[in-house]
Amino acid sequence: MIRFPRCFSMIHSSLKVTQRAMQSNGNSSSFTYQDAVRALNSLQTNAAYIRTAPKHNAVNTTLRDTHKYLARSGIAVDDLDSLAVIHIAGTKGKGSTCALVDSILRAHGFRTALYTSPHLITVRERIKINGVAISEEDFTKHFWKLYNCLDARKERPGDMPPYFKFLTILMFHLFLNSAIDVAIIEVGIGGEYDCTNVLKSPMCTGITALGLDHTSMLGDTLSSIAWQKSGIFKPNVPAFTVEQPPEAMEVLNKRAVEKNCPLTVVPDLSTYQWTKFPPDIGILGDIQYENAALAVKLGETWINSAKTQNNENFMPQNGNLQGFDLKRVEMGLKDCKCPGRTQVLHGKSSDYYLDGAHTIDSMKVCVQWFRKTQEKKNNCKKNCKKILIFNSTGNRASSQHLDILREIPFVKAYFVPNISGKNCTDQENFTTTSEEQQKKCQLHCNIWGKGGVTGKSLLEVFERIREEFSEEERAQVLVTGSLHLVGAALNVLDPELTMKTDF
Repeated sequence: MIRFPRCFSMIHSSLKVTQRAMQSNGNSSSFTYQDAVRALNSLQTNAAYIRTAPKHNAVNTTLRDTHKYLARSGIAVDDLDSLAVIHIAGTKGKGSTCALVDSILRAHGFRTALYTSPHLITVRERIKINGVAISEEDFTKHFWKLYNCLDARKERPGDMPPYFKFLTILMFHLFLNSAIDVAIIEVGIGGEYDCTNVLKSPMCTGITALGLDHTSMLGDTLSSIAWQKSGIFKPNVPAFTVEQPPEAMEVLNKRAVEKNCPLTVVPDLSTYQWTKFPPDIGILGDIQYENAALAVKLGETWINSAKTQNNENFMPQNGNLQGFDLKRVEMGLKDCKCPGRTQVLHGKSSDYYLDGAHTIDSMKVCVQWFRKTQEKKNNCKKNCKKILIFNSTGNRASSQHLDILREIPFVKAYFVPNISGKNCTDQENFTTTSEEQQKKCQLHCNIWGKGGVTGKSLLEVFERIREEFSEEERAQVLVTGSLHLVGAALNVLDPELTMKTDF
């Protein structure tokens, strides 16, 4: 008897769902949200795209294909000009910066739309209107409308946009048909060839801190990374960035001149007249001051641009254009929530520290944040039991990540696949089997050495920690590495993303 890997079985199940949808002559009312997610998962995941995508010096057809699928779905590229967009790229902190911009603008009374990736628990997290993920009902309805439209116009078998590209096209449809003032859109990978870069005229763009990541696609130097990220620069559209290494800054400046794009390094937060300095930021960690500085400047620029256009064709959804106000900015920074990034959850017997850190620089920041947080705890001195849960995906330098993590005296380190141990269709991984993930965890465990243990799921490991360490000891558990690992952890600890846990 032939035994197929689990991921093949999941793909086969998803294909049966999509086949039933096609046979229903476009009527998808009988299909559930879970059916839609399974069909989406069957298209392809980001990990598979990274493995098969053109190298940074090869011909890249991403934008051409995005134009094609947009047209097939009924959107002309010029239609996107009606969206007032803030477009953000970078290596580190772009998700946090997008969340901060969104919160700042909502604090001013604007109705926002937010597109970020990846998701932690449900795919609906990627598309938010006014701070709220779209509902299962809306996702299901719009998913099948787009899926059936594109499927009916295929020129050959398999002629469908892959996972992230499909979601990007779906996002454009939803944003164009929603009553919003502004859309904050995060680049997926890179910038120059990212499918979100079909945007021709955003109102402003931002580049967060740059570092080495996705080097097989973007190049293995800071110069090549900066070239790719600055691909979102547009003529006469103001662009902003944080302080960058000289090698990267040189490229950003050169590209800005070539594209006739005004580029500014944002000022430090200390240059503003705050009620309290530094301002409170809802996302923990010193690095967030840098992200906040970029977010504040992007928000200020967008508000000023919107105010200029107010007498022409711009009218806020709330009917009252608010000027840039530092008190409202302070509210937005303080109220911002970004699960999975420097997040702390206090459980019944353990404290959980969660931070997706997929680059070497990000891991250094994570370790700094964790150590500083521990030093501040009155009840957690040197004898406090610290536990690591880690996983890394793709071809990232996991041995270097682990070397950085050794700075913390962990009593035990668990190496776990990105599997929560609880059913969640949105987190299904079609690109690798659980056996392949387990092998990589064993490799990480071997690199770590003494104190290293492998686990099969986050639920299993959390239960083991709860059994081994008493409530009086209060274990301090750091979950880091892949953001997908953090998402799987949150599916156990806080599945509704309430920023609290009863585990």
